[in-house]
Amino acid sequence: MKINIEIDCTPEEARTFMGLPDVKPMQEAMMAEVQTRVQEQLAKMDPEALMKEWVTPSMEGFQKMQKAFWDAATGGKG
Repeated sequence: MKINIEIDCTPEEARTFMGLPDVKPMQEAMMAEVQTRVQEQLAKMDPEALMKEWVTPSMEGFQKMQKAFWDAATGGKG
């Protein structure tokens, strides 16, 4: 024998019925804290410093790769 029971309720109603805690206030508080911290960090960022940090190593890496290819092509001469 097969019995199907279909219950139509919202997630909040199901949580209450099963005795689970309402975590919405905690989630809202945590998201507010995360948002505050992200905004503080964004305010501290200096675009010029970020560009120097990101571009300089990549350009040095590009130059090293270019030199390696050149050395490989010319047999290490020059």
